[in-house]
Amino acid sequence: MKFNDIIHETYSALSANKVRSGLTMLGIVIGISSVIAMVSIGTGASNTISSSIEALGSNLIQVTPGAQRQQGFGASGGRGNAKTLTNEDADAIATQITDVEAVASQVSGRYQITAKGTNTNTTVNGVTSNYPQIRNLEVAEGSFISDTQNNSASKVAILGPTTLVDLFGEGASAIGQSIRINGMEFKVIGVTVAKGGSGFQNQDDVIFIPAKSAQRYLSGDQFLSTIAVQATTPDAMSQVQADITALLMSRHKISDVTQADFSVQNQNDILGAASSITSTLTYLLAAIGGISLLVGGIGIMNMMLTTVTERTKEIGLRKAIGAKKSDISSQFLAEAVALTIIGGVIGIVLGWFISLVVNLSGVVQTSVSLSSVLLAFGVSAVTGIVFGYYPARRAASLNPIEALRYE
Repeated sequence: MKFNDIIHETYSALSANKVRSGLTMLGIVIGISSVIAMVSIGTGASNTISSSIEALGSNLIQVTPGAQRQQGFGASGGRGNAKTLTNEDADAIATQITDVEAVASQVSGRYQITAKGTNTNTTVNGVTSNYPQIRNLEVAEGSFISDTQNNSASKVAILGPTTLVDLFGEGASAIGQSIRINGMEFKVIGVTVAKGGSGFQNQDDVIFIPAKSAQRYLSGDQFLSTIAVQATTPDAMSQVQADITALLMSRHKISDVTQADFSVQNQNDILGAASSITSTLTYLLAAIGGISLLVGGIGIMNMMLTTVTERTKEIGLRKAIGAKKSDISSQFLAEAVALTIIGGVIGIVLGWFISLVVNLSGVVQTSVSLSSVLLAFGVSAVTGIVFGYYPARRAASLNPIEALRYE
């Protein structure tokens, strides 16, 4: 049978019962569109998280407090909340470890902020002058904290864009204005450039003050929440991480690394962990869409088996006038593949449209990749072949005499 004949016969067979063909394709359409939409959401989420982590800083290594060790049988403090890092630790890292570009101390906490009859509750970060360099932070208006202001524990503040709007309103200038942090007055000297959200934290809903001011007026002690370290190159990050661990273990008089009262993570570790989680999420979402595709394939097999039964006499007549088994099987297989390919094309368009709608809604930034489209199209064709093979083989195996007698 010629290719043109197969195309013509396939069109005639599928158009003979348009409603049934359309309903059969619907399963494939839903399956393919689900796969593309789910994968695009997973990929978009992965890209968003990766961008957010990269936006935290360049060649970044973070030192955070670990579990506070207790003597005897005392319970240890919660990891990340213990007070084990000091200004002296930060100074030692800056002066004693090679391949360190910059070090920034940080003291964080949430406080009530008031200004001119307005108020908000937000994160207040006590930082040093190196913070913008390490964290890729830019000042849109005014200036950032200087070493002099930090050393003298000046009561100055830099507002994030979201905090600026919350306290002074849209389009207002806050430079020179006063705010109260936990009841203490600070003068606004700058506003940062918007960076957007990062996971559950909005990087624009924040206030920066000198680290020593935060220690003196807010936390009331000399401990740090985080020490941010910038390595000179990406290749040096692992060595710097190891050197920081060795230095702090020596300073804190700890011999067993499992008993360390601090933790050191580099940006690549965080990014790798996040990528692993989002990849698993993407595979899970694709599997959910794949179940719909499997159901659609079973629907095609069911329709083709029904079609074989309905066209038994036609098959017998064709074989009686010389049609070969390969001609019959090719015909029915072509019909199954045509259903899945047409449904696949519609599903690709629908999946792209769903991704676009989700993207425009702002819930998550989706990303439809060419590989996912090609994969979905290939899967639709394979589905047609796999689920169409048995009906096609059954049709080709019919005895022509018995087929002609079939009522």
